[in-house]
Parts: sequence; C-alpha cells; structure tokens
Amino acid sequence: MGYENLGSYGVWRGYKDATPDVAVGIEQLGYGTLWLGGCRRAALDFVDPLLSATTTLTVATGIADIWANPVDEFAASFHRIERRFPGRFLLGIGAGHPEAHQAYTRPYRALVDYLDALDAAGVPRERRALAALGPKVLELSAARTLGAHPYLTPPAHTRFARDVLGPDALLAPEQKVVLETDPARAREIGRPVVDRPYLHLRNYVANLHRLGYTDADIADGGSDALIDDLVAHGDADAIAARLRAHLGAGANHVAIQVLPQDGDPLPALRALADVLQIGCAQPS
Repeated sequence: MGYENLGSYGVWRGYKDATPDVAVGIEQLGYGTLWLGGCRRAALDFVDPLLSATTTLTVATGIADIWANPVDEFAASFHRIERRFPGRFLLGIGAGHPEAHQAYTRPYRALVDYLDALDAAGVPRERRALAALGPKVLELSAARTLGAHPYLTPPAHTRFARDVLGPDALLAPEQKVVLETDPARAREIGRPVVDRPYLHLRNYVANLHRLGYTDADIADGGSDALIDDLVAHGDADAIAARLRAHLGAGANHVAIQVLPQDGDPLPALRALADVLQIGCAQPS
C-alpha cells in the first residue's frame, strides 16, 4: 500500500458510529479512506463489515491505543483482514495520553517496542501509520511506518510536520468541520468537542504551545481564535479552503471529521465533495 490509495480526502469517525451504510455513502461520494477513532478492541471485528460493504474504500484505525490493544492480538487481526481484503486496511497506532493510563511510562520507548513487535509479527511498515505531533515521534513515524496521522492540528502544524517528516512520508492530518455559517453557533458545536478532553491532555496542550498558542488561548474552553483554527466552519467553500490549506502546507491526505459527532455526516460530506470535486481529486 502506498499513500496514493488513501486519496486526497478521507473521513474520520468514531468506530462505534461507522456503520456499513455510512461507509457505503462515503465511498459513493468519492472519499478514499474511512479513519476509525477510539479503537480499543484488538480483534478489530468492526472493520470487516465496513470492508465487506464497500469495494474500494480503505479503512484505517486512527488511532488505536497501544496500551489498550495487545500487539499479538492486533497483529493477528491485521493478518485476518489482509487475507480477506488485501491492501485495503491501514493499521494506525499511537501512545495515547498519560491521563488515560496508569501504565503510561516511557511512551516513545513503548512505541518503538510495539513497532518492533509488529515487525516480528510480519505487519509491513507501509501498512501502518503513527499518531504523531512532536518532532521525535514524527521522525519515528517516517522511519518506521508509512507516515503520520496528526489529530487536532491546524495547517500551521501540517507545515511543521512536513518539514520534520521530509518529502516522502505520509502526512494525513485530521480536521474537524462544522457546516454552519453562524460563527457563534459553529463554536457552540465545536468548542465542547475540543475542550473535553483535548484541552486537558498534556500532549495536545504541549503541541498547541509549540505552535504559539498561549495559556489564555487554551483556558476556559479555548479562545475563539483557537477554536476557529481547530474547527473549520462556514459554508462548503470556506471549509474546502481550510482542507486545501492542509494540502498546500504539505499534507498528502486530509481526514475530515464532521461535527456534531452524533449527526449524519453524509449531507455535509456531500456538500464538500461537490466543492472539492472529490471524484476528480482521487487517484485512479
């Protein structure tokens, strides 16, 4: 698998909300990849129905927590999926957050050990991606996987990440979007999703500081400027401009997360597909 199979645009959705019907709709609109967030079941039994219902869509975990997914079970699940659906699954992993795991120690070393175990289990380098925000893990993602899948990042981080990764590695940031032209209403939808938990997790806060955001930006649910940078809103043209900005900053692929999370994402994705000419943007 090369990253060209992912297409220029994909969709990020919590794995519990990614039904086969939604996967079919995403594929029919021309999006190349469905990223599944929050994966905590090493059996990956939710992946097979999505791939069974579609014909060309790539499914990726974005991102499966290494502390919650034993590597031997995860590797066995990868091989099962690969036998049934060759070349259509990307195994995205990450070290999670110190606030979520008592066992969270030496996360960089834990990632290296996990990648070593995946090597030993025969999971190819080009069939896995890594959650990465800071330079050290970005470098690891370029050296040991297909590339990086940053989460909760503006185009400024995409530019920074590309500089660290070099020209060849995958860079596939996630971008939250709200198809709402009233800025106040859009922030009402986006702010709670950003605030809890992300503005209370050390790795995300450190990344925002690295990008120049201040404690005042991060406090009290996030400043309007911060929320606007992390949650693109407006009409389809305005949101499309933000998505293209990631590509212009060096991304190969953008994973679109439609908010509100509990709604049907397909109408917004259809509007964006029309503006972005998604069918034309996907590689043949």
